[in-house]
Amino acid sequence: MSDGGVVRGPDDYGLTAEPNWRTVDWARHLARVRIGRTPVNYVRLDPPQRRDGAVPVVFVHGLSGQWQNWLENLPATALERPAVALDLPGFGRSPLPANGTVSIPYYASVVARLCAALGFDRYVVCGNSMGGLIAAELALREPGRVQGLVLVSPAGVSSATVKVWPAVAVGTVVRLVGVYGGRFHRHVARRRRARALGLALVARYPQRLDADLACEGLIKGAGKPGFAPALRATVGYDLRERLPEIAVPTLVVWGKDDRVIPVRDADVWASRIANTEKVILPRTGHVAQLERPRTFNRLLHDFVARVDAQEHTPTTAASAS
Repeated sequence: MSDGGVVRGPDDYGLTAEPNWRTVDWARHLARVRIGRTPVNYVRLDPPQRRDGAVPVVFVHGLSGQWQNWLENLPATALERPAVALDLPGFGRSPLPANGTVSIPYYASVVARLCAALGFDRYVVCGNSMGGLIAAELALREPGRVQGLVLVSPAGVSSATVKVWPAVAVGTVVRLVGVYGGRFHRHVARRRRARALGLALVARYPQRLDADLACEGLIKGAGKPGFAPALRATVGYDLRERLPEIAVPTLVVWGKDDRVIPVRDADVWASRIANTEKVILPRTGHVAQLERPRTFNRLLHDFVARVDAQEHTPTTAASAS
């Protein structure tokens, strides 16, 4: 059931989605493509059988992220359509560009050029936090190619007014964890108290996340060279006046207990993009796709199916049940 866009239903926090990401041989699906002079690491899953008209989904992570931020979502999405997630330059296994300079338009161009290299002439972009801001920028730059937007607690509203201390705090705490090696990552992830301390600003109940998901999906992405320049690129980058130019169907998903970017920002996105569905998930933090993957995957599936069929009715705050 729902109440004013707030989804209410069974408490599925921390429950693994199906297909289980642990059953995927991820190494088989990893690849690299050169964007300019910068090699970009990405993972691609394809459906067992090709389905005509199924729009690919491209997933874009946020600060201190990597493609593994979408571990719980890629297998389910790939049941019906190509699903791709990348490491933005400076994160994961993608190095910073040679000059060390990044920007939101630059990151949007990286995603666009990756899609072109993969032969995608149209696609849905799904972004979390900074990745949501990048996705919105891409929709403005490539309106003929971006068919839909899924924005999970996107930056671009509060961050545009330099309200950055929560993001700095998140980055500092997780970077301190990230500078150590994989053995330390696993050590932190296995201990509920350490996991709760290290991820308290990101997830509502980090102790309820499986240790391997916390390690692979969140902790391992920290401590990368892209954090500081990407944070500078995000803070103050203001899309608010341009949001009404976005004409594609948009799904905005927010955790009601997001401690990084306030949930009130969801109303700004929903009010300024004409064809928007807004969903608020109770007892959920900043990474809804990992905290409640079963609910999130259902929302994503239904939304992208509507994009396939092009059967959207403009709304500003639709309910979900």
